[in-house]
Order: sequence, then structure tokens, then C-alpha cells
Amino acid sequence: MKTESKVNSFLPLSETTFFILLCLSPGPNHGYGIMKSVHEMSGGRITFSTGTLYGAIKRLLDQNWIVRIGEGEGKGDESNRSRKEYELTSFGRSILSAEVSRMKTLVQLSITVHPEEA
Repeated sequence: MKTESKVNSFLPLSETTFFILLCLSPGPNHGYGIMKSVHEMSGGRITFSTGTLYGAIKRLLDQNWIVRIGEGEGKGDESNRSRKEYELTSFGRSILSAEVSRMKTLVQLSITVHPEEA
């Protein structure tokens, strides 16, 4: 199976998956950082519970879309525990890129069909 068709077989992404991948696109982040970023990016519309977030992270790790890196040494919270950080794999980045492209196409189509909404 070609890589492009393999990537496209996972689309469309759920909102949860899309936001997690989007939050990791600039670089590694830890769970709490992802939760904060999603909340900010969505203008407060989306707030992940820890169960939702870590369930999704586990699935993304199992699918090899993200990887856990280091144990975040020196970045511990107030209880002095280190935070696990996650980053996109190249396959995860390809999936995010394909989803962004798919969404752009949808937006362009909607503008063409309903220019008054633009």
C-alpha cells in the first residue's frame, strides 16, 4: 500500500486526535501542556479530562503516531515528579499534514459554494 493511501485511510481525524497532533507539531510537550494548549487553541471550547487525554495518548503511542521521549528531567512539577514528554513521529506528522490539507480543501469548497459566508 502506498504511504499516501495508508495515511489517508486514517482520515478524517477525531477532534481529540487532531488537537493532540496539532499541539505536538511545534515540538515535544507533556500531558498537562497538551491539555493547556488545546484549551487555549480552542478558545476555551475544548477541555480534555485526563482520562480522555491519556487514553488518546496511549492509542497514538500504540499506533506509532507519537513517541514518548525522555523523562523530562529537571521539569518536574511541585511534587518533584518528572513529566513524560511526547513528540510526533514522521508518520504522525504525515497524518496531521494530510488532515490539514483535507480541511483546507473543505474550506475552499465551502467558500466556492457559499462565498457570502467567507
